[in-house]
Amino acid sequence: MKKLFLALTMMAGTFAVFADGPTVPPAVAPDPNVPNMVFEKDAIDYGTIKQDADGYRTFTFTNTGKSPLIISEAHGSCGCTVPTYPKEPIMPGQKSEIKVHYDTHRIGAFSKSVTINSNAKNSPVVLRISGTVEAPATDGTTTTPATIIPTPTKAPAVKTPAKVK
Repeated sequence: MKKLFLALTMMAGTFAVFADGPTVPPAVAPDPNVPNMVFEKDAIDYGTIKQDADGYRTFTFTNTGKSPLIISEAHGSCGCTVPTYPKEPIMPGQKSEIKVHYDTHRIGAFSKSVTINSNAKNSPVVLRISGTVEAPATDGTTTTPATIIPTPTKAPAVKTPAKVK
């Protein structure tokens, strides 16, 4: 009987815990001193550029927070997009830059992103680049296998012995 009473008491205690519902931690006010990255623009359109043209573009930002901004990582969406970011802290009110290089050896339209991770309250930040790389124009003098027309060859002349009369 004691075991039954103990089991019922434990079950009742368990139901009482669930009846209160899940406990919610008190709301934490956001830290007003946290750094914040504000970019002048978060997307750059290269437009139409020539193959092997300058693939560098620059994103400028300001730390509008009240403590130093530290960028921990910046990575492109693929190996053809490489960001370079400041390794030193960016002080409140200070401007800085993130340089992005796109490999313009690749021909065609592109749309890539760069993700920036930092201690800012708006981290991560995603920057975007897009454009079209066009192939170099041909001047018409270059021949390719598709434009070469084979010239007919004559069979070598066979000399026959002269007839004796």
